[in-house]
Amino acid sequence: MKTTIKKEFDSVKFMRQERDRISGEISNMTHEQIKEYFAKKRGKERIPSR
Repeated sequence: MKTTIKKEFDSVKFMRQERDRISGEISNMTHEQIKEYFAKKRGKERIPSR
C-alpha cells in the first residue's frame, strides 16, 4: 500500500508560475532594461538570511 502525503506547498508549481510571471514582465524589454529590472528586484524580494 502506498502512502500519499497532501502537500501544503507545491514548489514545482510555484517555480513555474513565477517563471511565467517574470517572462511576461520582461518579454518586451531590451537587454539593458532587463538588467535594470533584476538589479531593482534583487534587493526587494530576497528572503532575509538568518
